[in-house]
Amino acid sequence: METSSAGGKRAYHQYCGLASALDVLGERWTLLIVRELLMGPRRYGELLGDLPGVGTNLLAERLRFLTEKGVVRQTDLRGTGSRLAYELTEVGQQLRPMVLGLAHWGMEFVGDLSAEDTVRPHWGFLAVEAMIRPDQVPDLDEDYQFRVDDEAFHLQVRGGRARPVRGEAEQPTMIATTDAATFVQIGSGRLTPLLAMIQGRLKLEGDTEAVLRCCELLGLETGPMTTPRAKATRRG
Repeated sequence: METSSAGGKRAYHQYCGLASALDVLGERWTLLIVRELLMGPRRYGELLGDLPGVGTNLLAERLRFLTEKGVVRQTDLRGTGSRLAYELTEVGQQLRPMVLGLAHWGMEFVGDLSAEDTVRPHWGFLAVEAMIRPDQVPDLDEDYQFRVDDEAFHLQVRGGRARPVRGEAEQPTMIATTDAATFVQIGSGRLTPLLAMIQGRLKLEGDTEAVLRCCELLGLETGPMTTPRAKATRRG
């Protein structure tokens, strides 16, 4: 039976790891707060801006609860002593593979973008991390760069492993430029890279084979990517 505690938080009162996890994370907005903090420390105002609809009182309550549970802590972001930023603790960081797994699983249910939907370019960073297929990592070292709206990040492939890195790569073998909504639609399989390029919503620059390797790494349908309409150009 689900009941409310004196503090207003719901609890399942089931002696089970999953129920205990949901007692901490099951409230609305909580996992989305964790998603934002997986990007690194964030100020309260940044969290409020990237979680439209949460409400300032509700955000403060969720952060306070997560702090009490040891999932989140306050941090001095720039050595000013202001302690106005929040970050995940070591316990909170353990949620990364689970949140990424849910994000990848949820791509199956992404629908059409509506006027009420919010999309942020930095969500693409976590989407790419969630889409990495370890069994498809190329056997060479290279970087695949993504410019999503006004943000840049890249996939760094080194020694048989791939990891996402914020910021631009020094010498990317591929550069993909698009907007955040198109990025989500490609990642969810609702739009192929080829069709996005034909529609002018995606630009690919770099080595064509690198483009194909990146698509395979992320599990994206490629289609005839080497056709003239596919706009991918080789770098010298």
